[in-house]
Amino acid sequence: MPLDDLVLGLQGAFDRLIRRLRLGAPPVPGQRRLLIVQIDGLSRAVLEDAITLGRVPFLARLLHRRGYQMVPMCAGLPTSTPAFQLAAMYGVRPDIPGFHYHDKRRKSDVYFPRGGDAAHVERTQAAGRRGIVNGGGTYGCIFTGGAASNLLTFAMIKRPTGAGLIRAASLVVVIAWVLVKGTVASTVEVTRALLRMLADPASASTAGWKWLAIKLGISVWLRELFTLAVAHDIYAGVPTIYVNYLDYDIAAHAWGPRHRRALHTLRKVDASIKRLGRVLRRVPEHRYDLYVLSDHGQAASLPYLRLSGGRPIEQSLFEDFFQSDGARAAPPPEHRRGVLAGGLEVLRAQRAPGFFQRFVNYLERDFPWVLGGTRSAREHDGIRVIAAGPNAFVYFLDTADPLTVERIDARFPALAARISAAPGIGIVLVRSAAGPLCFWRGERYGLEALGAGPFAKRPDLERVVEGIRDLMAMPSAGDLVIYGIDAPQGNVSFVAEVGAHAGPSMDELHTFLIHPSRVKVPMPITHPVQLYPHFAQYQTDAA
Repeated sequence: MPLDDLVLGLQGAFDRLIRRLRLGAPPVPGQRRLLIVQIDGLSRAVLEDAITLGRVPFLARLLHRRGYQMVPMCAGLPTSTPAFQLAAMYGVRPDIPGFHYHDKRRKSDVYFPRGGDAAHVERTQAAGRRGIVNGGGTYGCIFTGGAASNLLTFAMIKRPTGAGLIRAASLVVVIAWVLVKGTVASTVEVTRALLRMLADPASASTAGWKWLAIKLGISVWLRELFTLAVAHDIYAGVPTIYVNYLDYDIAAHAWGPRHRRALHTLRKVDASIKRLGRVLRRVPEHRYDLYVLSDHGQAASLPYLRLSGGRPIEQSLFEDFFQSDGARAAPPPEHRRGVLAGGLEVLRAQRAPGFFQRFVNYLERDFPWVLGGTRSAREHDGIRVIAAGPNAFVYFLDTADPLTVERIDARFPALAARISAAPGIGIVLVRSAAGPLCFWRGERYGLEALGAGPFAKRPDLERVVEGIRDLMAMPSAGDLVIYGIDAPQGNVSFVAEVGAHAGPSMDELHTFLIHPSRVKVPMPITHPVQLYPHFAQYQTDAA
């Protein structure tokens, strides 16, 4: 947009002034720089359909006219942003079984939106390796990748970093423009919503207002901030930039991966990438290579609560399977005191949209007074259950080591088989002395037999087997790992969302990498850990 270009031009002039004052150095000529754009939660199948239907015109133009190629990529298990980014940024196979899990060795949960958890995981699991964003900038990611500048990155969520106060002044013009533009865009969207409601009062709904809130908070303000901040970095010649656009993933959680609202946000993301592409063409001397990728896809899902009569998965497991050990059923909800607690009844019952439910789970775990009490359905008598999406983990807390099926069966005979036959359950994974096992519809399968059971006729069976083996090798994966994917009723999520990821479905596992045609990338890409040496080469070349 012309006004955007004017603002960035003013900011570029400010940068040049700073360099003349010897507060910064000009970009080093000749080296290749790296820009990675992640579209969170977008499967290859949805992207291919969007290209065919003209919903992402800029990405289509990149592939058809601008000398770019798209190659398939398998995200590995779990199909989750933290696991993907740690592998791609540091070249390690992570111990991250889900977005929320329990670490029996530390005797604490790991929940990524909570301050400090992502930083701890990055510090301990990156093992001192050089990140692919070393000295660069990350936006909207889980981990920093070694970046010097971080904005809304979970590992630095409480303390965003920059290049110092004087250098940060070069962003003042851009930030001011984001405020002006975001305010105008928000006013326009709210006005449109009010006019629609006045024209048709019956059309007003909770879903409509929720959609407006997501559009304003994520699709207007965050996306605009990320786009202009990345454009600023491109003009400044920052060596490596990693930006994660969250819009599509959040909308897909709330309405489904192929819903028109999710596809609407995808078109907006495409427009933002187009703006970044225009900036790249204006500074060819900075020699950026643009990559567009996704960390996982999403599967259309059914919330478990619709199948269980309103019982969360934790309560169902304790009441139906752990009674023999003296575990107590969760008591009925106590009387909520106060307006806030009463207003959050729906959240405590896990009926909120998936994205927001994750933050409610965090509040309930660490700030129970906010919700007027605590739920006791998560942990009883040394057993802890965590629902993280379409996956749930069962931990037996009397030992720090993962238990095998032999030890579990000695305590709860045929537990995995019985759970796998319950409504809303797809597969149950468990370790054994001979290796990982999969239980499906009450039957037991070794990894070599999965093609005759839950994954019959899957063309990617080898990838599924590899993913399950990797997942169950993680010490922090539950003693039982329960998936609602491929339940008899369809794909099921254990939090209240209609788009889910973490599991082994085709839509979740298979994503894409768009790259310049002249660049040779590793093929086939069967795990994100393979991206690390390719992206790390940019750091080596710069050095």
